[in-house]
Amino acid sequence: MQVNMLDSTKMVELTDTVFQQPFNEGLVHQLVVKYQANARAGTRAQKTRSEVRGGGKKPWRQKGTGRARAGTIRSPLWRKGGVIFAAKPQDHSQKINKKMYRAAMRSIMSELARQKRLQVIEAFKIEAIKTKTIKAELDKLKLEGSVLLLTHEFEENVYLSSRNLVNVGYLPATDINPVDLIKYDNVLATYPALKHIEEQLAK
Repeated sequence: MQVNMLDSTKMVELTDTVFQQPFNEGLVHQLVVKYQANARAGTRAQKTRSEVRGGGKKPWRQKGTGRARAGTIRSPLWRKGGVIFAAKPQDHSQKINKKMYRAAMRSIMSELARQKRLQVIEAFKIEAIKTKTIKAELDKLKLEGSVLLLTHEFEENVYLSSRNLVNVGYLPATDINPVDLIKYDNVLATYPALKHIEEQLAK
């Protein structure tokens, strides 16, 4: 499969094993769900009546006061009492099989290429941290909609300059994930980044 470079007249040859696979919606959905589950912190915590400090003494005698029976001031029915079904820290992570991960990512990359949402450029670097500069560079490419920019290695200037642009995302090729690849209208990858992704997914 061949793709035109946006910033030159060169053609890029893409490996069929990575960019010519059928779209497996079920597998991609499974990977996206697992990726999002692994991103959950699960650190919420509340206290039950036994964990709230105090409340060891019975507030008043059982009978004869005219008030309802009470054994502790830390009852869930009382203000500052415990919580009946208290939330506890949870681990939401799910195991992602390597074979399944690579197959799903190949499916995503192939669909991006088929829909012409995968764009390739020779390189993308800016000399100074300036949002106006990176916006001007992207405007030259005339891409419609949101753009996810992928470079081979982490480019600090590109990252810092793109943060204020609402419809622009940035990732080094080592950090690609299914959610961001699907989220953006266009994936703009440098040639070295694309070859790195190709090598990783062809295994």
